[in-house]
Amino acid sequence: MKRVRAEKLQKAQKAAAKSAVIGEDIDLEKFIHEVPARPYVKDLSTLTADEKKQLLASGVDPEGIERTGSFLQMDHSVVHYDVQQEGLEIMSTAEAREKYDWVEDYYWRAVAVDTDKYTARAELHQEHGYFIRALPGVKTAFPLQACLFTAQEGLAQEVHNLIIAEEGSELHIITGCVASHQVKSGLHIGISEFYVKKGAKLSFTMIHNWAEEFAVRPRSATIVEEEGVFLSNYICLRPVKSLQMYPTTYLTGPKAIARYNTIMVATPGSLLDVGSRVFLRAPETKAELIARTITTGGDAINRGHIVGEVPEVKGHLECHGLILAPKGLIYAVPELEGRVAGVDLSHEAAVGKIAQEEIEYLMARGLRESEATAAIVRGFLNVDIMGLPNELKAELDKVIAASEKEVF
Repeated sequence: MKRVRAEKLQKAQKAAAKSAVIGEDIDLEKFIHEVPARPYVKDLSTLTADEKKQLLASGVDPEGIERTGSFLQMDHSVVHYDVQQEGLEIMSTAEAREKYDWVEDYYWRAVAVDTDKYTARAELHQEHGYFIRALPGVKTAFPLQACLFTAQEGLAQEVHNLIIAEEGSELHIITGCVASHQVKSGLHIGISEFYVKKGAKLSFTMIHNWAEEFAVRPRSATIVEEEGVFLSNYICLRPVKSLQMYPTTYLTGPKAIARYNTIMVATPGSLLDVGSRVFLRAPETKAELIARTITTGGDAINRGHIVGEVPEVKGHLECHGLILAPKGLIYAVPELEGRVAGVDLSHEAAVGKIAQEEIEYLMARGLRESEATAAIVRGFLNVDIMGLPNELKAELDKVIAASEKEVF
């Protein structure tokens, strides 16, 4: 095991030495990498009013109502974790690696440690992250919640998350990445590896709630086995300076399914480079990628890529963009790649503005122009497209409603 860790460390060191990075580069030395440890919090309801407000805006309930378990990391310290249902595990990844030797077999298996300088940085300077696991056949009564919170101005937070849904299990997770109201700038590097075993279902909903000068670099990948289901939902409605993510799923077992749903708003001064990619590697696998993007003055690149590697697979990609400001960019990049005969892949992409006749139609029925515009935008961001459990849908409805005035 020590030899395996040494090999990964060596790869990370080589990757960190490379100067070339795909897409916008970030100077890692601009950020703080050391911060004092924070004390453990026994009860999340004892957090400050501002901290609780930020958590709620990201779908994380400090009271833990209708939650099966909670995890909170502030800066570089794991300050709280608990679980109320037997057959579920939640702890820091550092603790999981110490507790279970077999965890090393999953570490850097879905995501390559030498992908780029950000994955290398996470290996060389990792500060925790969460480990969540559902044992075979266990189904969550309510969602688990996890939050990665930045409270230190200018901090670089590097985490590695590991999520495992064992055979026949069902796991629902809602996670928020949050910056304190007092924080304006920082860097978040988040490595997330998901493993969905035979016949298991994993629903993962992430809500980003950053700050105006934040740089965010998630690197995520998922491996889904036979008849497994992976549902990923991503929401970013608040300002962020630079966001770059391209999560990838590998459907390795027959009849496995993956679905990505993305809702994001590019505010003035922001650059969002977001996409999702699925490799269909087994017969009767299916993938659906749906994205809803709005710009109120920022730039958004919306990528989607489906690769059919074997016959009898299906995939559909849908990218819709809405421009609400005189200046702003939405660049849709749908890609379909069929490598053998017998694949069934399709895509639909559209970018435009709100039609004046739609506004006039609603105004004729008594709405003010601002109310009519808000109603159309709300419909465009309708979370019904996600097929979420009722508990998660209700949380996202709250987040969108709370963000509406600030964003639009």
